[in-house]
Amino acid sequence: MARIVLVSGSLRRQSVNTAALATIRSILDRRDGEFHTSEIRVADLPHYNEDLDVGPGPAAVSAARELLIASDAAIISTPSYNGAMTGALKNALDWLSRPWKASSLSGKPVALLTASPGTYGGVDAQPDTRRVLERCGAVLIDHARVAVGNAEFLVGRDGTITDPSVVAELEGLVDAAVAAVRAHQRVPVAA
Repeated sequence: MARIVLVSGSLRRQSVNTAALATIRSILDRRDGEFHTSEIRVADLPHYNEDLDVGPGPAAVSAARELLIASDAAIISTPSYNGAMTGALKNALDWLSRPWKASSLSGKPVALLTASPGTYGGVDAQPDTRRVLERCGAVLIDHARVAVGNAEFLVGRDGTITDPSVVAELEGLVDAAVAAVRAHQRVPVAA
């Protein structure tokens, strides 16, 4: 069973990014129990402070790192705040990127999407987020860009996105993530 961690860069209770990830979870759940999804909540992580980053670090950080290490891939969804990822997501990536070159993100396949109430779906946050993820050592999964615009009108009562064209885009992202997980699992480990 492959393990995929979902990370929403939004703190809002009615977040469209969290709804996009709930839709992805639903897509993965329909795939015959082949996948297990879990979540890292960026709100649970304290502000990054190197003075606190000793040993396993704060409990929430240690748990997030362990969850990511045990996973086969991550899918991150973030809104755009002034043309960049949210501060909460950047803070989480700062924690998860340590220790340098031996972090829970090192070599981890990561897929990225954005969602926003705005027309462009937060697409302007993607280049910055991709750059930071690459700097953290993550392996970005190659997939068609997904930026869900006007997203607040697309979320159904169950908290998932219901628009068929957006669901199809999310299924494409999931397919790319699944292919990356399978390719990553086949890579032989050097002795």
